[in-house]
Amino acid sequence: MKTIELTLFIALFILFYTYLGYGVLLFALVSLKRLFYKEKETSSNFEHPEVTLLVTAYNEKDYLHKKIANSLELEYPKDKLKLLWVTDGSNDGTPEMLKEYKDVTVIHKEERMGKIAAMNRAVAFVKSPIVVFSDANTMLGKESLKIIAKLFQNPKVGCVSGEKRVIVEKSDKAAGAGEGIYWKYESLLKKWDAELNSAVGAAGELFAIRTDLFKEVEPDTLLDDFIISLRVAMQGYKIEYNPNAYAIEKPSANIKEELKRKIRIAAGGIQSIVRLAPLLNIFKYGLLSFQYISHRVLRWTIAPLMLPLLFILNILLLKEALFYEILFALQLLFYTMALLGWYLQSREINWKVLFIPFYFLMMNYAVYRGFFRYIAKSQSVNWERAKRGS
Repeated sequence: MKTIELTLFIALFILFYTYLGYGVLLFALVSLKRLFYKEKETSSNFEHPEVTLLVTAYNEKDYLHKKIANSLELEYPKDKLKLLWVTDGSNDGTPEMLKEYKDVTVIHKEERMGKIAAMNRAVAFVKSPIVVFSDANTMLGKESLKIIAKLFQNPKVGCVSGEKRVIVEKSDKAAGAGEGIYWKYESLLKKWDAELNSAVGAAGELFAIRTDLFKEVEPDTLLDDFIISLRVAMQGYKIEYNPNAYAIEKPSANIKEELKRKIRIAAGGIQSIVRLAPLLNIFKYGLLSFQYISHRVLRWTIAPLMLPLLFILNILLLKEALFYEILFALQLLFYTMALLGWYLQSREINWKVLFIPFYFLMMNYAVYRGFFRYIAKSQSVNWERAKRGS
């Protein structure tokens, strides 16, 4: 086999494994585990630990009342639930509005130093054994805190990730449809990851850790949820996941807003790989390293490079065999569908089957943009949140 052919097959394998193959392998491994190992059931009668629901907010007056109402309606013993908001830098009246609520503790200072600095500062005020992080613009399922607290009965669990649910209406455009499908697949992978060994990261919309495991995060960190949760796992604890503990939010308002969000996540992903470099050592972290590389690292590094490489190599091999002609035709079909998806979404025509390839390519394009943004150090930690649908 020629070197060029071998390279093509390696590229093809990496792409397949990264986006589909790992899911297939994960399901097979989980199925095997179910045959030989039964998970011990946790007690339904347990004493609820005290938890602090920590919300880091910057100019959140539009969501504030709804979020507080949602927090107070959560099915958790009221004497065990503490509500803590940190509003550093907010100048839209958020801190003043929060003073209306006697059940909410507010920490505020005028200077805006970014979400991570505010979070680092706020955790020092947490006295409960469990701290739950949530965003101001996401609403939690009523039983979410009960489910999370119950999972901490296992002393090996150091972090619990809830599920991010994106509300997708039939009329939603490419941003909503693509984001919704992506998160459904991601949630399935998280469920299997956790069942096999440990989830690989947590959703910032809703996750919890044992307070004494929190390690102060570098102030310029872009993906705080990812870094915090994996540093807990690197201490020898499991990241548990339960989709019944969930946070709901609207999809990005449009493709421009979703792309902005994805570029920031990609820049944060590269930053995270650098800062979590020891986790690449499979001899030290074993199965966790394997999951981390398969589920996260490949998506943010090698896999996006394989797309143009596969296309170019395929052109060079077109005359070698029928297989290469078929493969090239399939690639052309895929890219054509993506272009059609882009064309239709720009004209607000709803044809969701084309949004999947379009969203897939947009995500990979965002990795390139995110990489150069990270290298240039031009992604501010004080970023403006992507606008969400109404």
